[in-house]
Amino acid sequence: MTSIQDLTKRIKGYADKHRPNLRTIPDDLFLGLIMILVAFGSFGLGRLSKIESSKAPVRFESTPTKASKNDGDFSESNTTTNTQLVASKNGTKYYYSWCTGVSKISTANLIHFGSKEEAVARGYTPSATCKGL
Repeated sequence: MTSIQDLTKRIKGYADKHRPNLRTIPDDLFLGLIMILVAFGSFGLGRLSKIESSKAPVRFESTPTKASKNDGDFSESNTTTNTQLVASKNGTKYYYSWCTGVSKISTANLIHFGSKEEAVARGYTPSATCKGL
């Protein structure tokens, strides 16, 4: 059996044989590599600071909404484009304005509703493909 001391000598001997020696790199080459890395790092930091300083700050503005009268007539001239519920004049389903089915409806055939109750009162039912209705 080998003792613990023998094992430590073997391990230390193995580490000494396979340790890389940085002194094999010439000093001029090492200094050149350091200078190149510093130059690239400085350039990158300079570019980053220029990008950060040229960004415009984010501003949040509220836009005034225009109230419209809905007197029950849903002609093309009386529709408002700021409502969330839409339907087709020729169909029986209503959708949210961001649902995929709306893209298949011609803009001439679009009807806008202010609420779900309005759409149901006109005889429309919720679309099964539009989640959340």
